[in-house]
Amino acid sequence: MRLTTKGRFAVTAMIDLGLRQHHGPVTLAAISQRQQISLSYLEQLFGKLRRHALVESTRGPGGGYTLGRGAADISVADIIYAVDEPLDATNCGGKGNCENDQRCMTHELWSSLNRVMVDYLDSVSLHDLVEKQKSEMIQAGINLSQLQDHRRSHRVVIEEKQHAVMS
Repeated sequence: MRLTTKGRFAVTAMIDLGLRQHHGPVTLAAISQRQQISLSYLEQLFGKLRRHALVESTRGPGGGYTLGRGAADISVADIIYAVDEPLDATNCGGKGNCENDQRCMTHELWSSLNRVMVDYLDSVSLHDLVEKQKSEMIQAGINLSQLQDHRRSHRVVIEEKQHAVMS
């Protein structure tokens, strides 16, 4: 059993959003560029995340995405389920009809693994992952004030130039 690209990318994108949303909505284009994830793929994932109220979208200039609720209230399991990622180690999808419509000898083993995986992913919050990432960035010498969306950084530079011209 493997977590697919869909689940991995969704969690990665949500961590990126969690790191930067305090400066306002974050564009999918910026997440795409930073995380090397196709913009069209992110659009599909964020459509599902929005339908599950994990993110909110803001349209228009300055628009983008923010978290739909606090990062501490979003679990990794929430993210994975929102993008329709199956978390199932059984061959039968949990139906118990593994071999010739009968339970296989290892069905209970894989069902137990499913429960452990779900419990673990449910115990890890997006907040935990964002804080861990911040800690790793600090250790790497990265200034956390650089975490805002590039579009916003560019806007600040333009405003500073306009202010300098007017002075």
